[in-house]
Amino acid sequence: MQMDDKSKCSAVIHPWWLRVCHWMNAAAIVIMTLSGWRIYNASPLFDFRFPGEITLGGWLGGALQWHFAAMWIFAANGVVYLAMNLFTGRFGKKFLPLSLRGFLHDALSALKGKLAHADLRQYNNVQRAAYLFVMVVCLLLVLSGLVLWKLVQFGLLRDLLGGYEAARYIHFYAMSALVGFVAVHIVMVALVPKTLLAMLRGR
Repeated sequence: MQMDDKSKCSAVIHPWWLRVCHWMNAAAIVIMTLSGWRIYNASPLFDFRFPGEITLGGWLGGALQWHFAAMWIFAANGVVYLAMNLFTGRFGKKFLPLSLRGFLHDALSALKGKLAHADLRQYNNVQRAAYLFVMVVCLLLVLSGLVLWKLVQFGLLRDLLGGYEAARYIHFYAMSALVGFVAVHIVMVALVPKTLLAMLRGR
């Protein structure tokens, strides 16, 4: 049975718990990224540093405090998000199934500007792949971050990630991937403004 246009407009797109998780995650990501750039500047991996004006914390100690505070919010929020998605059955409905053929079809449609956004309750294959990808990225951020935070206590995890220095690179590349995702996400929201309204009011 198909819903008419009026029913689609009044149907809940994002439940309240999802919206809370989304905005808490957004705040945590901003704080962790800006403070993380300040931490990176204290011991850079590459031959560049982030401008101090776009970092948070003022100095290494201050940046670490901001980073650790946001880290707990980010990790706890991620557990709640995944648990609620699995418990409510939303994970299977929103992110699966995902096929390479469907992804390539939707990606080509997006490049041509022909990807429909009429029903925000349904994710296309590109969105499904992007959201699943960023979940893996966030997991890598947390795991590598634990190694950088408590090197000795998480010795097994350190070894699995290839050592402390390898964990630093994993953390940096995962951060870069997350920042890239956020940038694309913001562009897409600007192109389809009703997605922002749906994340604010649920409909």
